[in-house]
Amino acid sequence: MFICYARCSTCAKARTWLDRHGMSYRERDIKGDNPTYGELKHWLAMSGLPVRRFFNTSGMVYRALPHDQRPDHLSEEEALRLLATDGMLVKRPILVDGDQVLVGFHLSDWERHLNTETHRI
Repeated sequence: MFICYARCSTCAKARTWLDRHGMSYRERDIKGDNPTYGELKHWLAMSGLPVRRFFNTSGMVYRALPHDQRPDHLSEEEALRLLATDGMLVKRPILVDGDQVLVGFHLSDWERHLNTETHRI
């Protein structure tokens, strides 16, 4: 599953990369279909990343948060519950592929984790 936002330039680059490599995928709009608390908790565990990496820290919704509601001041549980309230708080794109979760479009990570010859997402 490719979780993205249509107006995000990084998501557009990631989509182009997937298409260029002939990878089939199911796309999900992060704003219209916000990830749930359960999904985020599962993806966090699969990714091995700290919860703060799931926040879109450059977005306007994040910047509008009071300082004490930012991830460094929250427990993991509180941070996940906050992320589940608004898809625009969530870093994108997110690529969920079996037991792998990639957050953000970092070309070297995507190339390392994905076999582009026969992959379906």
